[in-house]
Amino acid sequence: MDGDESRKSDEISYAVAAIEPQLGTVEVDGGLGRHLGVYSTALLIVNSMVGTGIFSTPSSIITSVGSVGPALLLWAFGFVVAFCGLFIWLEWGSLYPRSGGEKVYLEVAYPKPRLLATTLFTVQAALLSSAATGCIAFAENFALAVGFEPGDLTKRIIAITALFCVTLVHSIVPRYGVKIMDFLAMLKIFMLGVIDILGLYILIFGISTVPDPMASFRDPFLGSSSSSYDYALALLKVLSTYYGWSYPAYVLNEVKDPVRTLKRAGPIGLGTVGVLYILANVAYFAAATPTEIGESGVTVAALFLGKVFGEGARRVAAGLVSLSALGYIMTNTFSHARIDQELAKEGMLPFATFWASNWPNGAPSAGLLLVFLVGFIQIVAIPFGDAYNFILDVLGYPTALMSLMVTLGLFLSRRRTPHVERPFKVWLPIACAFLISQVFLIVTPFIRPEGGKGDTHLPYWLAPFVAVIALFGGVLSWFVWRVVLPAAGNFTWIAYETILSDGTPVLTWKRSWKAPKKP
Repeated sequence: MDGDESRKSDEISYAVAAIEPQLGTVEVDGGLGRHLGVYSTALLIVNSMVGTGIFSTPSSIITSVGSVGPALLLWAFGFVVAFCGLFIWLEWGSLYPRSGGEKVYLEVAYPKPRLLATTLFTVQAALLSSAATGCIAFAENFALAVGFEPGDLTKRIIAITALFCVTLVHSIVPRYGVKIMDFLAMLKIFMLGVIDILGLYILIFGISTVPDPMASFRDPFLGSSSSSYDYALALLKVLSTYYGWSYPAYVLNEVKDPVRTLKRAGPIGLGTVGVLYILANVAYFAAATPTEIGESGVTVAALFLGKVFGEGARRVAAGLVSLSALGYIMTNTFSHARIDQELAKEGMLPFATFWASNWPNGAPSAGLLLVFLVGFIQIVAIPFGDAYNFILDVLGYPTALMSLMVTLGLFLSRRRTPHVERPFKVWLPIACAFLISQVFLIVTPFIRPEGGKGDTHLPYWLAPFVAVIALFGGVLSWFVWRVVLPAAGNFTWIAYETILSDGTPVLTWKRSWKAPKKP
């Protein structure tokens, strides 16, 4: 390996940025160039938020909390928490406007122990994130739309086929993939707008197919759960439908004028979706009882339109929701493939030069393949009836932990570099409120619920336990990689930067043997 192809580096980029945060403002273009403006970035947020959650999770939320009042309050509270989180990410993103999101922020905040924070994020992003929930909802709603009742195997095949097709589109015709995402985002806004308007019409004027639209609201707290576990689980699911506000941070290398765009697109996207979410929940409860919604599974929107227009409309609604799920799958794979690519560029994945490539058409096709493989395993391995809720529970826990670390890291960053000018600065009480909410989400899933049963047939503690074991595995792998192997082999790890044929810089780690000690 000669000097033109690689350069020896004792310190990698994140360590430099931690010492000199002003370097974080250096902008690097992505493989497709800077092609996302305010409009496309706001729609990226909409597409990542409005996927399957608002059309599916209200059933599991009402099942957890037991009544309409707490369910609606949680959706409103989740909206506030999401905005608090958005403001924290806006401060980080405007200070370090490059792709990677939490990866970049954690590396700056926690430079020591070296690469530990990055390793934890790698486990969370590469192994505990996927579009599997969107694929499951797509399969369920697609089956309802075409009018047949497939078995679990057929549903798995439908879900995997959807994920495979999306992977191909983003790999072979990436620019058309972005256009499809924009179209599906507009379709989602239209669908939610229709549901919201119909709900308000039912409440104000009434319709013959819904004899008593106020029935669910007369005693909204009747039957409410008294278990903190139920509310934590429900809040995790609510927040999972809002988490798309962080997605632009993963692809900032492809955003035009990223600081200005991020500060505008974030509030526009999140604000639009939040209002539509709350009104949609009101509409659901105006047309159906909490019991009916709880029993509807992942087809809540189809139940609503079926109540209003009849069974034929229910199938049409299921078809539209399946398109919405498809939009979520496209956005999720688009964003997470770029996270995996950034991790590969830093040498955090095995075979880094393969996963970091932009071959063949400027898109991270290898990263897309990794997202597909993780989603495939989750779809195949988990019992299909429990898969949707269980995956949400597993993914929600490390997300809350990463959010906690990012927020604490912001406080550390301010303390270490008070002189650095910040294009956006979140108000301290807002950051503290978000911090408290994440602590609640981390602690309460381990508290035994009433009856000892969660929202699936699996043990209530299994989802957070799986997440903790995965993260612990990340810590263990870091310890072996960074401590045990160098000590046992008498060497140190040195990072080399290799430039791929498509111009992508990639760090690879190689052993540098220490001189033997003199007797």
